[in-house]
Amino acid sequence: MMPFNRATNGVSRRSFRAKFILVVGGAVLFDLFVTGGLALWNVQRLSRDATAQVGEGLEAANEDYIRSYAETTAGRVNLLLNQVHSDVGTLAGVLQAQIDHPERETQIGEALARSAPGAVTVSYNAEGGWAQNLPGPSSVVSVWGYLLGSNRVPLPEVQRDIENSAVVDLVAPSLLANGLSKLQMYYIGPKERPIFRTSPYTDQAQTFDRLYPGHNQAEFWPFFFPGLYESWEQWAADPTTRPIENDITQTAPYTDAITGKLIVSFFQPLWSRGRDRVAGAAGADITLDQLAEIVENVRVAANGFGFLTMSDGNVVAINPVGEKVIGLQTSSDANGQGVTGLNRSLRRSAQPAIAKLPLEQDGLLQHVLLEENGEKVPYLVMLKQLQPANLWASGPVRRESMLLGIVVPEREIYASLFAAQAGINKAANRILIYQVLALLISLLFVTAAVFAISGRITSGLSALSDAAKRIQLKDYSVRVNIPTRDEVGEAGNAFNRMAEQISYHTENLEQLVQDRTKEIEEANLQISGLNEQLRSENVRLGAELDIARQIQMMVLPRASELEEIADLEIAAYMRPADEVGGDYYDVLRDGERLKIGIGDVTGHGLESGVLMLMVQSVARALQESGEMDPSQFLNRLNRAIYKNIVRTSTDKHLSLAFLDYQAGQLTLSGQHEEVIMVRAAGAVERIDTIDLGLPIGLESDISAFVATHEIPFARGDMAILYTDGVTEAESCSRELFGIERLCASARRLSGRSAEEVKTGILDDLVAHIGTQKIHDDITLVVMRHR
Repeated sequence: MMPFNRATNGVSRRSFRAKFILVVGGAVLFDLFVTGGLALWNVQRLSRDATAQVGEGLEAANEDYIRSYAETTAGRVNLLLNQVHSDVGTLAGVLQAQIDHPERETQIGEALARSAPGAVTVSYNAEGGWAQNLPGPSSVVSVWGYLLGSNRVPLPEVQRDIENSAVVDLVAPSLLANGLSKLQMYYIGPKERPIFRTSPYTDQAQTFDRLYPGHNQAEFWPFFFPGLYESWEQWAADPTTRPIENDITQTAPYTDAITGKLIVSFFQPLWSRGRDRVAGAAGADITLDQLAEIVENVRVAANGFGFLTMSDGNVVAINPVGEKVIGLQTSSDANGQGVTGLNRSLRRSAQPAIAKLPLEQDGLLQHVLLEENGEKVPYLVMLKQLQPANLWASGPVRRESMLLGIVVPEREIYASLFAAQAGINKAANRILIYQVLALLISLLFVTAAVFAISGRITSGLSALSDAAKRIQLKDYSVRVNIPTRDEVGEAGNAFNRMAEQISYHTENLEQLVQDRTKEIEEANLQISGLNEQLRSENVRLGAELDIARQIQMMVLPRASELEEIADLEIAAYMRPADEVGGDYYDVLRDGERLKIGIGDVTGHGLESGVLMLMVQSVARALQESGEMDPSQFLNRLNRAIYKNIVRTSTDKHLSLAFLDYQAGQLTLSGQHEEVIMVRAAGAVERIDTIDLGLPIGLESDISAFVATHEIPFARGDMAILYTDGVTEAESCSRELFGIERLCASARRLSGRSAEEVKTGILDDLVAHIGTQKIHDDITLVVMRHR
């Protein structure tokens, strides 16, 4: 017995224990580093994801708050405007009732003239050249010089308007005292008699002389409101030309001649009894301060503000701080005639981001950078359209939707977002520190544990190594004793069994070789006999398949039979994919009637070929029995084939269609591929058969599914039948030949004989296939009317 080294308590660099410590310890340490690194990465990722999700949620919430705030504020502005519309409509309703009932108008005018003569009596002012009633009544009525006669008193029809319009004194004071605060309410006469009655009483004409020199020598409407009256006249001619479905027309903000304030006027035109011309207007003024008060009181965060702008960008209401933030520049658009408005356009803003705002977008929420003290500060801008209105702004009346804008610094609206993100980052950093400490402690513990258990685990392997060395020295009596019940203990037991078998085989090797040699010789003799039987069986099967193929080809129509048909040229081709194919075609003749059939059995090979022969035999028998009706022919053929399929327990069936020809007419029945018709003029038609039958052999009775389709077949027309082996033939690039190529080939060969057409199509098919293997039977039948 040769001596061998035993394991010691020391750890040599080449010992298994050292390798175990290196591999196991390295693997555990690697796993700790990987899992620890993944944990740290996941914490960071969780922090980023949480920050992003919180950010998205808070950002969406803040943006929803701004949208809701804008919609609420816009609703308040719309409510204010609707209140003005209601009051103007009330005054207009009273005046319109006067016009629509002239007898009542006269009575009311005369009564007011008697009870309140100061409301209908005007005095001439020589300095101004106009006439006006004296102070005292609840309204002032001004009459321009060109409405006075030579005696300096109003013309009769003008005086009648003065008296009839005095009804304003009955209505306007109540409307001014209640509801929305209004600066003034008034009546303006038609273009030919534009008297101006306003409540409450003011020095109206005197103020006009001061602010609008020359007004008394000009027509009222074109001077003060050019284009407004003409728009109303167009509405009278065609109401559909109104920009919106409402007569109320508002002006852009302008300077009031009486108060000097910026105001917005609201007019409702009055109509003649026939509604075919303008009869004046009722109106009311509100100060721009009333609109501005709603907008200027917008408070979003600490420094957010609102503004009101026309659709062209002219800002009509904003507080001074907001005006500075968005860089507005104020100017007046006075032109010496008419009213003077305020011009404060976003388009001329000193802030490029404000000047480029898309004002046509309702509900726009946009992030912009505004210049503040040399820095770019992010702001959030919200634009909300108000309800549309008819707007006059020196020209024809047009549709207008003012916009409410809200501007708020992002640092304020997103303050809670920034605080939440900072908190998440702080918590994530604290978790990272704890993870690193836990990883270091785990490394120390794993290192100590690996050293502690390595000696216990490797002792059994050392014993196996020593025993293997003794086996190598041909000491087959060696055995190991490993008391552990783990894989190392099982390896020790296996080693002992192996040592026993080696010892046994070594002692009986020669006898074992002789026994195994004898077994191999006997097996070789059995294999030789089986190979001989297999060769004989292959020869027999090949002969049977060859006979089956010959029988299949024998029953196909012969060329001589086809040539006997006087009216038709028929050319056919069939090529099986295997020795025996599953395609079927036949030409059955009964006097002047022909039945041309084509079908395709599922699959190919001997079983499909036998089913094809069954179909040919049944079809011939039916033809010989005189059954040529298309529907009955298919039904009876299906019943016969179905019974044979059930008897033979096969899962085959076939698509099958017949073309019956007689006296220039084709009758198509049965379900198969499409029939291609090429007309004498070259036109190609595709006739689907999906609704003309059901596959043969699936059901015992298919009479409910069988239908026929009549096809005209004149001289020079051509019908092409085929199986899917033609259209599904693949090229080397796996591209199918397809029905479109088949139709194109038939169209190109139009006008030629049936044989030439068949040959031409097959040439195109072969060129398409190239060297690719043919996987399915190919059958093609071309029938041409002579």
